[in-house]
Amino acid sequence: MTNQNLSLSPEITELLGSIHSPDDVKALPLEKLTILAQDIRKFLINSLSVTGGHLGSNLGVVELTIALHRVFNTPTDKILFDVSHQGYIHKILTGRLKDMHTLRQSNGISGFLKRTESSHDAFGAGHAGTVLSAALGICAARDCMGQDFHVIAVAGDASFSCGVTLEALNNIAQTTKRLIIILNDNKWAIDKNVGALANYFNSLQTSETYGWVRKKASEFVERIAGGSTKAFASKVEASAKGLFFPSSLFENLGLRYFGPLDGHDISLLSKTLRYIKTLDAPVLLHIITEKGRGYQPALDNPSRFHGLDSYCIGTSTTLPTPANPSYSEVFGQTLANMADQDKTITAITAAMSGGTKLNIFKQRHPERFYDVGIAEEHAAIFACGMATEGLKPYVAIYSTFMQRCVDMIQHDAALQSLPVRFCMDRAGLSAHDGPTHHGLFDIAMLRCLPDLVMMQPKDVRELVNMLYTINTINDRPSAIRYPKAEGETADFSQQPEILPIGKAEIEQEGTDIVLISLGNMITLVREVAIQLQQKGYSTAVINARFIKPLDESCFVQYSRHAKLVCTFEDHVIRGGFGSAVLECLAAAGVSTPVELIGWPDQFIEHGDLESLRKKYGFTADQILTKIYNKLQSSSTKQ
Repeated sequence: MTNQNLSLSPEITELLGSIHSPDDVKALPLEKLTILAQDIRKFLINSLSVTGGHLGSNLGVVELTIALHRVFNTPTDKILFDVSHQGYIHKILTGRLKDMHTLRQSNGISGFLKRTESSHDAFGAGHAGTVLSAALGICAARDCMGQDFHVIAVAGDASFSCGVTLEALNNIAQTTKRLIIILNDNKWAIDKNVGALANYFNSLQTSETYGWVRKKASEFVERIAGGSTKAFASKVEASAKGLFFPSSLFENLGLRYFGPLDGHDISLLSKTLRYIKTLDAPVLLHIITEKGRGYQPALDNPSRFHGLDSYCIGTSTTLPTPANPSYSEVFGQTLANMADQDKTITAITAAMSGGTKLNIFKQRHPERFYDVGIAEEHAAIFACGMATEGLKPYVAIYSTFMQRCVDMIQHDAALQSLPVRFCMDRAGLSAHDGPTHHGLFDIAMLRCLPDLVMMQPKDVRELVNMLYTINTINDRPSAIRYPKAEGETADFSQQPEILPIGKAEIEQEGTDIVLISLGNMITLVREVAIQLQQKGYSTAVINARFIKPLDESCFVQYSRHAKLVCTFEDHVIRGGFGSAVLECLAAAGVSTPVELIGWPDQFIEHGDLESLRKKYGFTADQILTKIYNKLQSSSTKQ
């Protein structure tokens, strides 16, 4: 596989512009398909430089997606993509080229596949490991109802480290005789793939016979494709045993294994797919692709170009460059600093050392760093095992993926009072990624657990203090949630402060209105407080800091004689921080009206942060209107 950085043109070529449906792909002569692949790559590189998105993974599956739509007939046939962030070419080939400029934008198309967006999107996704189970379910439904269509599940090699993928593999052969799995092997998740399965897939590529296999595979497929009957094809396959590298792992699971094949050879892929779709057996086709193919910076740095905001094509720099460190960077740096002094600290990530910034820790303490691959559940219990032996494990996972660990946090950490530290990155709105990636549910999922300590910092300086604080908690699990955001300027030369557990911070005294802020909502709260003060309301501002345990005495004291209490959180209202405050005040017999500011009881779409906040009432003016209406309503009732 050769790589050349393509010449870039922002225009949609005549060939690409002629593709309005998969039928147009099928109508093209074979010699036009390579040109189409080049045009798609040029378009993606330019289009995503404006909208941002998952560039590297899509550049790697251009030929595969063309071949799939050339051989199969969607939406009758069902093509499912694991995670589905590599579904941009699928969108283009199924009539959404004209909408690609709206990708991930407010009121635009999603960066993932959505069943509500197109009939060609057989199953929505956003998290790894779901595709085999979903595809198998569709196969079972098809078989039960006596229908006749193909189901194709495209999964990256990283997804095979997911427990749910292995669970699905265990059930395929006993459930259906017709399922096609495409193993898209590019050696990368967000970061470099790790573990025994990654090594196994690599061994299939690097065997001494692999080069010979690839050379002969094309001849083999040509013979199969030239046969007029299925019986002839089967005979050719039997006589050519070994031309496709044997894989005992998949064969023992009841799957017919083919590969590894060049995933950038459209002709070879198409002919192979035409053959394997005739088989009455579940099939796994192993293809080798290059993440970032066609754009040299993405090839050189696959992790950085996995998912990114807008960028400059020529220099590959993202725009703009943040002036201050992000919460993630402060987390990674602080944990590495702490580990310099505390040799019991360990760090665990699930294929996201770069995103969580644990790569900083890895560089300084490689012997205490663990990347378990896309296996969040395993990461949580793995950490619990460490904690039983006196280590201090820190598990850094995005909030949206920490959802997979709820059972483990409850059953293995909290029930046994094990001091595992769960650090939830991307808590709150993850604007452009949409509902599969918003971290809006973690408080509701975790605050019910007995003895768990849970907190959120108002700024990066407080994040440092909280990390040092949870390092002292050795009799129960703890959790910190923090956003995907640039941090405020802070003085890191100060000595870290160990916070008293469950104690809020009073930023401003007041008696009329009590504003209780959680986390980085504090900036908005301060703005609201200034305007309330200008209107003559004595306004208290409280930085809650702790979600659990709540500073109940503080909240009751300030709320009992106030005219209104208002809580603020970057989380859904139902079951969130504000709900906890309501429970606290009700238990204490406080009847002061409470206004909850948070996200509504629905899945929030993708879009830019400012637009979404305005739409759902997160501006100072909108909040002030709610406060004034609540005050007026309360006074009328009195």
